[in-house]
Amino acid sequence: MVNQILMFLAVLSLVLTIWRWLVSARFPLHQRPLVSGPLPGVTLLKPLKGCNAETKRCLQSWFAQRYPGTVQILCGVASSHDPVCRLVEDLLAEYPGVDARLVICGGNGGVNGKVSTLRELEQHISQPLVIVSDADVEAPNDLAASIAPLLSAPGAGLVNCFYQLANPATTAMRWEVIAINADFWSQVLQARSIGPIDFALGAVMAMPATMLEQVGGFAPLADFLADDYELGRNVARAGGRILFSTVVVDCREAPAGWEAVWKHQLRWARTIRVCRPLPYFMSVLGNSTVFPLLWLLVEHSLTALIFFAGASLVRMVSAAHQQKRLTRATPHFWWFAPAKDLLDVMVWAAAFWGNHVEWHGQRYRAMAEGKLVKVNS
Repeated sequence: MVNQILMFLAVLSLVLTIWRWLVSARFPLHQRPLVSGPLPGVTLLKPLKGCNAETKRCLQSWFAQRYPGTVQILCGVASSHDPVCRLVEDLLAEYPGVDARLVICGGNGGVNGKVSTLRELEQHISQPLVIVSDADVEAPNDLAASIAPLLSAPGAGLVNCFYQLANPATTAMRWEVIAINADFWSQVLQARSIGPIDFALGAVMAMPATMLEQVGGFAPLADFLADDYELGRNVARAGGRILFSTVVVDCREAPAGWEAVWKHQLRWARTIRVCRPLPYFMSVLGNSTVFPLLWLLVEHSLTALIFFAGASLVRMVSAAHQQKRLTRATPHFWWFAPAKDLLDVMVWAAAFWGNHVEWHGQRYRAMAEGKLVKVNS
């Protein structure tokens, strides 16, 4: 009986992996829409906190956007003493023709500091389209021009961008390379193949200013860890369609060791668990390394061995292909995919063993639906 259950789960996990592979292979990554004539003005909101060796490069990519319309850039920071202020001031001097400003945000309450900054920046929006982007995102110079036409589609409420981890400097970050560059974006597209998406991806989110106003702005997100997820859900509830740009952006992170990467993955896992408990629980079924391995360990048969070898090959080849499509470069560390799957099971299980997460050096408790409570250390 146990053998049959494990065989079924092994076959199911492989089917789900192939399904994810096929769905992602059909998505037209990197295609650019034809843009003719001027586009509506856009306001870029950049919440910032601290900086590293990659921050200037990432910010500069937004100052260098080629956009056939008005662009307003609002960089928000909680304290004038933050070292990122000097970096922004240097960019303001370097690009005097760009309508950009640094806004010192006093805070609007709420646990989520990023959202507090966005609430301050929201008051200064002057253009009909709004783009929110994380500090570690480097964008191609035609990104805004590629996103804006999508927002003119009937019912369009929010546009996301897929992203790649562009600078894996450590072995631990190579785990995240498979997680992000091969698996995450394909899992999102797999979810979209089942039904309409009701969440957003926080690297880049674009929407009409009228939609942002319709959903109450950023204020309802003040106490949520997954502010991107909540914003997407609010847009979907308001009747807006969640769309995906075919343009990919780079996420550039400071070098991180195993402890930092583990905390990042665990925070991500626990956030998804509290926001979408059933889909998170079921997500382990797509692990096409663990279940074939368990079947092999229990049954010790030639059939199970051949299936495990075949599933491992499919997993590595699909990871390599998905990574190559996203990054348009020779795939790296694709052979690490089965080991990454084993680590994923540990993260998946650890997500059920507590509700605490660490974010920007502060510990929080993730409550029902993703709300945060700060934990005094």
